[in-house]
Amino acid sequence: MPDHFDVLIIGAGVSGLGSAALLQQSRPQSTFVILEAQPGFGGTWATHRYPGIRSDSSQYSYCYSFKPWGGHDTAPGSAIQAYLGEVIADHDLACHIRYNHRVLAADWSDATRLWTLTAETPDGPTQFTTGFLWLCQGYYDHSKGFTPDWPGMADFEGPILHPQTWPDDLDTKGKRIVVIGSGSTASTMIPALAQTAAHVTMLQRSPGYFFPPPAEDPFEATLRQLGLRPDWQHEILRRKALHDADALVRRTRSDPEGTARDLIAAVAAQLPPDFDVQRHFTPRYRPWRQRIALASDGDFFAAIRAGKVSVVTDDIARFTPTGLALKSGATLDADIIVTATGFHIAVFGGIALSTNGQPVAPADTVTWRGMMFTDLPNLAWVFGYLRAAWTPRVELVAGVVLRLLTHMDQTHTAKVVPVIRPNLAALPRLPFIDPESFNAGYLARAMDRLPRRLDHPEWMHTQDYLLEKPAFDAIDLSDSGLRFS
Repeated sequence: MPDHFDVLIIGAGVSGLGSAALLQQSRPQSTFVILEAQPGFGGTWATHRYPGIRSDSSQYSYCYSFKPWGGHDTAPGSAIQAYLGEVIADHDLACHIRYNHRVLAADWSDATRLWTLTAETPDGPTQFTTGFLWLCQGYYDHSKGFTPDWPGMADFEGPILHPQTWPDDLDTKGKRIVVIGSGSTASTMIPALAQTAAHVTMLQRSPGYFFPPPAEDPFEATLRQLGLRPDWQHEILRRKALHDADALVRRTRSDPEGTARDLIAAVAAQLPPDFDVQRHFTPRYRPWRQRIALASDGDFFAAIRAGKVSVVTDDIARFTPTGLALKSGATLDADIIVTATGFHIAVFGGIALSTNGQPVAPADTVTWRGMMFTDLPNLAWVFGYLRAAWTPRVELVAGVVLRLLTHMDQTHTAKVVPVIRPNLAALPRLPFIDPESFNAGYLARAMDRLPRRLDHPEWMHTQDYLLEKPAFDAIDLSDSGLRFS
């Protein structure tokens, strides 16, 4: 017989561990298990091991509200991994995690009112049943990153690496390295590589927005000097980080030209007077349409000033045995080429979902508040914020899920599924995220596989924490887009 649990959480990263901790606090009577495909916890922070990896959000907004962050505003991946280990210990979650369990399929049965999951393990396939399925894998396809297929790649005589599959034994000392890409990954990796490499070149097709914040928010030191209790400091710094991130996003919308001008000026102040900022750091798109790369303490720009890093804005014509030929006619010699060119989204973790034996394609569903989906009963997917820290939405979704489970107990119902009201049924099905609002490549590549939304606050992911927080708190489960039975 399959192992049965009241709640089954998939993923032992930031989303899964936070959700499990809140579930345990709120509903200690519920049995649960966390299935993790990798051999260890941490998700992104376990699978991404490239030099310099760190969060591109303030740690005070990225950490959990229930677990104070003890370090600076910017932290390396190893510190975040250690923090997650403390969460596991604090809440005794280790006994609930089953590693090396990759869920392949999940089928909902109206007859049993249960999900049946099939997982691949080192000992062969195994099955689980659960009353509620909580998808907490994030949205990365951890098995491979996105690398375009350029001409001549097989001709290059050195290694071509993607940051997601960075080898532990790679020797970069004294090497000429070309990093293709100019997003958050490149901005953190390049200064770390520059410490030992002979030279690092960032090759970009077009510029992106950067911002060089201090590694330590000056407000941190002020709070420490005031001698406030650590939990008070944590709450103040967390609220400030969320407020600051929201203020930046709102300004990019209300004053995109002014925001762009200020971001570019902040970058120019970090570079030598003769540096061509117009060519290399002046984007062609408005600043709200993609995530802004953070260069903590300006380390990326310090490496440029020191002559250890160059920036080239050009298109690749082809790979050569010794590097890259560019469409401008220039060439770049390299011993190692890194493709920091993005990732693939694994919609619903890549799990084959079905109800009563009939496959359900995510793109055929409509999202309720960016967390539940028509035709998929007793299921929630954690999808965080694209422009801000991921973790606050983990807790918002958890709050709704826990209220749902309690409501179902109180009303003696066993099934809940989003149902579009008749007065909204004629609204067109729109892309999960409006491409005019956010158009990063990884999202565009997955849009045809993602669920749909309606032009109605209840039936979309608003991508706005300060709007969602009161809206989620005010959800009336007896009068919402959810049908209980």
